[in-house]
Amino acid sequence: MRELDELFEALERSEFRRRFRLGARESAYLREKGLEVVLGHARDFVEKRLAPAEPANDGRQTPMRNHPVFIAQHATATCCRGCLEKWHQIPKGRPLSDREVLYIVAVIERWLMRQRVAGQA
Repeated sequence: MRELDELFEALERSEFRRRFRLGARESAYLREKGLEVVLGHARDFVEKRLAPAEPANDGRQTPMRNHPVFIAQHATATCCRGCLEKWHQIPKGRPLSDREVLYIVAVIERWLMRQRVAGQA
């Protein structure tokens, strides 16, 4: 797992990752539900869609819109096991540990907080 400052510097250098922003619908959802509820959704999504050693539809399991967590996952390369391995040094082929799940949720939280500060949410 990477140190978060280093990770976010690397993500900022990626043209693909840098283009993700919350849309009006996702921003409104985050404001209405609140960060705590949305992070609960994040943990649930990570546990169900990423934590297994061999997730169903890996590489295609995270939609590109309709929830702030989905946008955050693509922006932070926490969307599939391939991206977790490449960007976060979390190996494929084994279940995620509780520590790794907490790390992924922390990455998503940091991105969402940055969106709020930037006026996107």
